[in-house]
Amino acid sequence: MIAKLIKELATCCFLLLLTKICTAQEKKFFAANKMLLQTIQKNFKDADAQYKVLVKNLPADSFPKTYYPEEHKYGFSNSSWWCSGFYPGTLLNLYQQTKDEMLHKEALRILEMLNKEQFNKGTHDLGFMMYCSFGTANRMNAKQEYKEILLNSAKSLSTRFNPTVGCIKSWNSNNPNDFIVIIDNMMNLELLFWATKVSGDSSFYKIAVTHANTTMKNHYRADYSSYHVLNYNAQTGSIQQKKTAQGYGDESAWARGQAWGLYGFTVMYRETRDKKYLEQANHIAHFLLANPNLPADKIPYWDFNAPTIPNTLRDASAGAVMASALLELSKYANAVASKKYVHTAEIILRNLSSSKYKAAAGTNGGFILKHSVGSLPGNSEIDVPLSYADYYFIEAMKRYKALAK
Repeated sequence: MIAKLIKELATCCFLLLLTKICTAQEKKFFAANKMLLQTIQKNFKDADAQYKVLVKNLPADSFPKTYYPEEHKYGFSNSSWWCSGFYPGTLLNLYQQTKDEMLHKEALRILEMLNKEQFNKGTHDLGFMMYCSFGTANRMNAKQEYKEILLNSAKSLSTRFNPTVGCIKSWNSNNPNDFIVIIDNMMNLELLFWATKVSGDSSFYKIAVTHANTTMKNHYRADYSSYHVLNYNAQTGSIQQKKTAQGYGDESAWARGQAWGLYGFTVMYRETRDKKYLEQANHIAHFLLANPNLPADKIPYWDFNAPTIPNTLRDASAGAVMASALLELSKYANAVASKKYVHTAEIILRNLSSSKYKAAAGTNGGFILKHSVGSLPGNSEIDVPLSYADYYFIEAMKRYKALAK
């Protein structure tokens, strides 16, 4: 009897080991493209030089938003603008690759200007603003000062959570019944997960999970495309409106919004290991990659349902976010899907590295990528460089290098 049990136990152990070996072998499909790695290294070098142009032209009290090449004019912001964290984040990520002290010095200078936003309770964008900046700084060189800034930022973000709605408020409204939530908000949850891990306070974690669950339930259509904006009733939690602000129409699939969702639910799986988030991310990826309106170069049109496709604008920022998200998702998906995700990200990175999208040295106001779209319906930042396009392009290339190792 004992001998039989030992034999069965040995068999189970062997099968478990075999499963692990097979899984490991399935994941070994990835062989980095050497030419792409060389292109990435050149891109880092070129981006370093570009950002020195940007540094030179940046007013001391401002953050860069965009550049209008036809007018030779910059768009700047103060620290409270939702994009303020991308500039220091990009500087730090580039410094990590090139060791250029000038970029590091500029990053530390601009972080001092951003510092006060840790107490900003009037925005949901503290993940973008503070985690892309101080979060990056803390990963590179952990400091108690950075930890406190990030924890305060998470506390400020948490004040916008409404348990009746089950979400963090995105945009403010003059109507007290309005509780507006946009798909972009999925990108701010990573800050809350970090805060729980560092502080031990599970309330941040619970807010992030509740927000993601509510978004998954209400923002997504049957085909796993996402609405841009939902307006809930702040008192009852009921849905008042499903609409767009930056997309072509209320029922269209605004490209960057789809990319935000892909990225956000990939982070949700990383932080919780709850399979429903992995399934959601895979479904979103399928919607994007199987979409008949996704061009061959994989750089999306600004909206997947824009009526003038193919004679309409691309959004390089959506492509950069997609590439970064797909590279992380490839680590969690099955072997077949992983291979597809990496291959698509490679196509995106190669094309973003081409002269069609990547600016020539000294041009584009110092920004790296051309041809992004902020808000076409709002007639804002159309076919121009954007700070977040650069940020996620650099992040995606870093992730590809990391996978290659």
